[in-house]
Amino acid sequence: MKPSTVNLHKNVFRNHLRSNVFPALMIGALLLTLLNCAPVFSDLQSARMVEKDKVEITPSYSSISFSEDGESGHVQNHYGLQIAHGSSDKANLRFRYERIQEEDFGLNVIGLGPKYAILPNRIAFYCPIGMAFGEDVDISETYEIHPTLLMNVLENRQFDLYVNSKVLIPIARENGEILIAFNIGAAVGPDLGKFAIRPEIGYLFNPEEKGHFRHLSIGFSVTP
Repeated sequence: MKPSTVNLHKNVFRNHLRSNVFPALMIGALLLTLLNCAPVFSDLQSARMVEKDKVEITPSYSSISFSEDGESGHVQNHYGLQIAHGSSDKANLRFRYERIQEEDFGLNVIGLGPKYAILPNRIAFYCPIGMAFGEDVDISETYEIHPTLLMNVLENRQFDLYVNSKVLIPIARENGEILIAFNIGAAVGPDLGKFAIRPEIGYLFNPEEKGHFRHLSIGFSVTP
């Protein structure tokens, strides 16, 4: 992001920390970690594939917090929409839009990528590439690729329980850091091929730094 955006973030988070009576020792760590916003790291999908020629639509909401040394606080909200198309029984194409909203700042993220079934309804690989755009955002510095392994622990037509892992890799950003995320979630519905409620929790880490982000998310999938 451009320096003007970085300064805006500093002011936003200073005010946020003061208003929530955070310990002073956390201010530096939070500012260093949050200058570029928490990226989108939720999945809201299992290893299950959308059937051939069908389309699945998933609106979602995520609440993002940051924790370090036993202290934590809310930092931003994500409002999202995913659209998945069944290209074949073993391949899907997925599009995603997310609005990242802080107290006084927001930006938009879009992503597109293929999803392949490795073991039907059990293991899948998803590899989206995305970018962010908005006021004072240098789009060329925001490109990332998120290779993701999706694994269903339990699955049937009414219930999926999954554990997913991903690596967030910056493509063009100078001195960009590689991050790691893990998500645990479920899909519940009378027929997951038509409708699903998707609760999910996930954690994002920088292996070289202390602290982590956490998201609590809910999504609703409909296949018309």
